[in-house]
Amino acid sequence: MFVYTGLGVLSTISGFVPVLVALIVYKNLDIVLKIAAAYFLASFLADVMLRVLIAIGTATNYPVIHIYIAISILLLGAMYFYAFFNPILKNTILVTSSVVLAFAIANMIFMEGINDYPSLSNTVLSILITCFSLLYFYQLLTRQEFVHIEKQALFWINAGMLFYFAINIFVFMLFKRILSEHKVSLYLINNLTNIVANILFTVGLLCKPQNQKVTSSQY
Repeated sequence: MFVYTGLGVLSTISGFVPVLVALIVYKNLDIVLKIAAAYFLASFLADVMLRVLIAIGTATNYPVIHIYIAISILLLGAMYFYAFFNPILKNTILVTSSVVLAFAIANMIFMEGINDYPSLSNTVLSILITCFSLLYFYQLLTRQEFVHIEKQALFWINAGMLFYFAINIFVFMLFKRILSEHKVSLYLINNLTNIVANILFTVGLLCKPQNQKVTSSQY
């Protein structure tokens, strides 16, 4: 239990690191990275709020998760919308993000309910961002001009997104279906992936600004 608690606190603290770095280098960030920074801030504040509600003995903190999911869909949808260059992909991201947002709101009101864990919304969000991140990697790899992708800030941020959401798809999917005593393992997985993702986000923000011009005929 001590390991679980300590890792949870470390996970929350790790979320502050990319926020701090984003504030330091904010003037050098383009619109995509500014939206990413807003997501990092929302994620950190949500983690803090969840821990505060637990500490004061609130009956449930699930409404915070529901609201955080909606904010995540808006911010990450916008981030990938600006990150892609192909108009068809941009429109696809706009439509799919809108549909997933509508589903998350409907789930919050009519299906699982705001006071229940949003397993469905979290799972759908994870699938959505996993698909977006894989498409973005494909965009990077199909550029006709030579670029050092490891020097691209969004390469590292996208890697963090893929790592976190791809692994946690099954965590979110199974959360309500397993016994309470086994949920600690799921929390550990979530906390560990969150720490690694925040490290990748920080590395991305520390990258020097690179030319984002794309000459690929596909993306």
